[in-house]
Amino acid sequence: MQPHLRERVEKVTRKDFPDGIAGYGADALRLTLTNLATTGRDISLEMGRVEGNRNFCNKLWNAAHYVFTHVEALDAGETQTTVADRWIRSRLASVIEAFHGNFADYRFDLASQGLYDFIWHEFCDWYLELTKPVLNDESASPATLRGTRHCLAEVLGALLKLLHPIVPFVTEELWLELCKRTGETSDTVMLEPLPDAELFAGDAEAETEIEWLQELVIGVRQIRGEMDISPGKRLPVRLAGTTAADRERVERLGLYLNNLARIHDLEFVASADEVRGAATAVIRHMTLLVPLEGLIDLAAERERLARQQQQAQTELEKVQHKLANPQFVANAPAEVVDGQRNRETELQERLDQLGAQLDRLQEMS
Repeated sequence: MQPHLRERVEKVTRKDFPDGIAGYGADALRLTLTNLATTGRDISLEMGRVEGNRNFCNKLWNAAHYVFTHVEALDAGETQTTVADRWIRSRLASVIEAFHGNFADYRFDLASQGLYDFIWHEFCDWYLELTKPVLNDESASPATLRGTRHCLAEVLGALLKLLHPIVPFVTEELWLELCKRTGETSDTVMLEPLPDAELFAGDAEAETEIEWLQELVIGVRQIRGEMDISPGKRLPVRLAGTTAADRERVERLGLYLNNLARIHDLEFVASADEVRGAATAVIRHMTLLVPLEGLIDLAAERERLARQQQQAQTELEKVQHKLANPQFVANAPAEVVDGQRNRETELQERLDQLGAQLDRLQEMS
């Protein structure tokens, strides 16, 4: 810091952290500093961001231990890859290529953010979930099971190598444990070469298939969330406006659909008008419908949403009353006023959502 700012910085820091600054680990701090290594000269080191990166390290740790439980004593027999295996390898090829390009350009922020997004959202949130129905499928062939296990080990290993310069301690420990589980010989990940994109084949067909699957699963999950239906409850689903290709995909991807979207009964219908009392979502050219009869008490749900609507309206009026007061706007700190304006926007959006849900329930009556 600049010497003449020392006293002010110390005063503000002691005020913001009266009990001291919590420890989040060297890896989380290094990842945060790498994220902030932009082309600008000034950075804003917020401890909330360090905490978020600590959570990322924890997520990577848990994901790796999931992989460890499935890759012990990998053998060299015949392998058969699933569409999910092909998809993650294809996506990883793109990430590796971007990583090398960003690293060469000294854009460490983009290199680290690309790995962060891929590991959190694609590897953990999607691929690991896609492997579960395969690995738990009693009818799956040994070659398919072996192919998925090999893919888990290869992708995790590549990610640990790529992430190691930024997150050295966690990746070193996980790498050595992965080698022990798979029988690979390595003294340290520090001496391993960075993976090349050519090691993982691009697969546009697999990416298209999984993208279609993701949109369908997200559509079901959104309906489940909007209607406050338990995440564990299996839902009936109807699809209208499907093409022959869509129906073939449902057949091919049925194992994934049933498990990720928690579906127990999927049927095709000629028109959305055939299904009464259903929550809907538009997925490309298709209409996804979830019949709600027996799933929720419509009257109780209307009453619950009406209470939430009233609470939000009351809070919105309080916020608007504050913002309409010239003295408050003139005298309150700028961040407080901005916070109230942001809250006003959030409450208005919430009211719009609740109104749409109530209208939908009214149509189902």
